[in-house]
Amino acid sequence: MIRSDNLERVYQAESRHVLATLIRLLGDFELAEDALHEAFLAAAQRWPHEGEPRNPRAWLISAGRFQAIDVIRRRARHDASVRRLAAESTWAEELNLDFNYIPDDDLRLIFLCCHPALPMDAQIALTLREACGLTTEEIAQAYLAKASAIAQRIVRAKSKIRDAAIAYDLPPQSELPERLRGVLHVIYLLFNEGYESSYGSSLMRVDLCGEAIRLARLVVEILPEPEVYGMLAMMMFHHARVNGRAGPSGELILLEHQDRSKWDRAEIAHARGILNRALLSGRMGRYTCQAAIAALHAEARSAQETNWTGIVDIYDALLEIDPSPVVALNRAVAIAMLDGPAAGLAIVEAILARGDLSEYRFAHAARADMYRRLGRASEAQSSYDHALALTQQGAERRFLAARIADLELQGSAKRARHG
Repeated sequence: MIRSDNLERVYQAESRHVLATLIRLLGDFELAEDALHEAFLAAAQRWPHEGEPRNPRAWLISAGRFQAIDVIRRRARHDASVRRLAAESTWAEELNLDFNYIPDDDLRLIFLCCHPALPMDAQIALTLREACGLTTEEIAQAYLAKASAIAQRIVRAKSKIRDAAIAYDLPPQSELPERLRGVLHVIYLLFNEGYESSYGSSLMRVDLCGEAIRLARLVVEILPEPEVYGMLAMMMFHHARVNGRAGPSGELILLEHQDRSKWDRAEIAHARGILNRALLSGRMGRYTCQAAIAALHAEARSAQETNWTGIVDIYDALLEIDPSPVVALNRAVAIAMLDGPAAGLAIVEAILARGDLSEYRFAHAARADMYRRLGRASEAQSSYDHALALTQQGAERRFLAARIADLELQGSAKRARHG
């Protein structure tokens, strides 16, 4: 017997990998997606009686593939595609597959979705949805956009792939560099969603963090560029701190209050070695800069010993490479630590006044913290309220609500003293 929650576990763990392989085998997004759904429907009907197979992924790919064959037969009997798939049917019947190539299927799908024929925003949205399994709502959070707009981008991208008959395969070596920017951005956003989840009760989705690191390692093997090393190092520096980011009840612990003995020093040392490879190239890109910042945080023996001067200097360089409002916000937070909250607050106020990050929860939370440190309680509470209204993630909401409650308590105590 198999319980429904076990089937859900298999879906969460395997559906994205199964879809990637089905797309490679079938060469059609919509057909592969329908086949995936039919495969899980068959599993829901058969596994409770037959038991979960030893290799669920192989079973699901086989079931989905046969479902797709039936669909193609109904569309056009005895055509060439049916004969090709049917001739290979023993491959699926045996259910004894070597899945060493599965990671390549995942990466191949990412490179397909990041095709230069698609606009960059469509590349990223399509890849995060189809290859990484994020919801349109999670992608919208990453883009600071509406879910409906993201859904439209994905539909248009699929239509473009279908109409242009773009083949499902890794591009030639000569075409890799032009796709690298999109591929790295996808992996970066995947890691971010894992490290700072947009929704749910848990602060992190460690599975997504691990998957992003795995994909980055695969890209390093294919294209060992400095920025790939930089991204891999950056993610590993952050990943090394996962055990210190949440308390026993899953509560958010800020970097300055984390127990650094819980950090993975071996992973930090490994990340430093990878970062050094990127730095030796002399080419400082956005991910290498972020890795260098993460290194200064991870290698500081205490919060008080953090090299904030070095961090601000690197943010200055990063802002020239990537003059985005999010980078400007992170630089403002670093300046607040180096020169005091008033200096950082002036920058954050200017960013928000431009409307760049008006719907970005971290911008309002950062402003609230600076107000709090300056003793401007009412303004801090208002900003925390704004951040809370934009936050869907459970642990973050609890943290912000606790900060608001503390401010309210301080205000009540102050009024009582002057009553």
